[in-house]
Amino acid sequence: MMEIAVLLTCFNRKEKTLACLERLFCQKSAENFDIQVFLTDDNSQDGTGLAVLNRFPGVNLYKGDGSLFWAGGMRNSWNYALNSGKNFDYFLLLNDDTFIFDDTLERVVQSNLSMRLKNKTPNITIGTTTDFQTGKFTYGGFKLYSPNKLKHILVNSASQELECDFGCANIMLVPKEIPTVIGILDEKYIHGIADFDYTMNAKKAGFQVWVAPGVLGNCNYDQVRNWKSMDTKLRDRIEFLYSPKGLQYKEYMFFLKKHFPGEIPAMFIKFWVKTLFPFVYDKFKIERQEIDI
Repeated sequence: MMEIAVLLTCFNRKEKTLACLERLFCQKSAENFDIQVFLTDDNSQDGTGLAVLNRFPGVNLYKGDGSLFWAGGMRNSWNYALNSGKNFDYFLLLNDDTFIFDDTLERVVQSNLSMRLKNKTPNITIGTTTDFQTGKFTYGGFKLYSPNKLKHILVNSASQELECDFGCANIMLVPKEIPTVIGILDEKYIHGIADFDYTMNAKKAGFQVWVAPGVLGNCNYDQVRNWKSMDTKLRDRIEFLYSPKGLQYKEYMFFLKKHFPGEIPAMFIKFWVKTLFPFVYDKFKIERQEIDI
């Protein structure tokens, strides 16, 4: 039987967290997997932790102090899984707002095994998600247009695995060999970007990253960054620039320095023009039809 540690973190979205776990424990072919869930509740005030324990008493639940955010919470869950005394075959990183299908676990494991057999190397498998209402792609694996530039496109095929350059951890399957070599999510990241960095680190270490065929779940895109409401106060814009749930300036620049150093000057200018002179930035973006950061 294959042993899988499912890693999650949550904060103040009780119903989504419960729905996510419900789907996880209703998987087809569940008899083929020994699933253990490691969930960090980062000090939710809506009763998420208690509700999880009441409905799913087998979940390993850990409490944060509210400062972990996504990356910190996932590192916490991952560390507990690694120190649990179990020799897990896989670590499944799963966002608690992702609604997986009843065959997702079977499909993501089968895809990983298929690519491992074909290429004779451990690999990370990324699952693609779509919007609940529109069906448009929201998260998944991305292919770079150029190895030295961050411009990218989401890739997906209905029938075959596609290799990608980095991916989202909304649904991410990592075999045990990879953290043995590269560790877990980098401590430099507070909230986002950590999954992009992790998959790129894996590729640099000689592993592969593949997107599983088809769509493996629903998850609405929640990375909208609304600057229009913040154009009046410079203090608010600067706070948003550095915020873990804003533009994550320090983390983003660290990511660029590590993987795309040639992009640093342009992105430095772009971040600060957007922060200090938002109307100039908006006008420039419209004229140049740039992709927003």
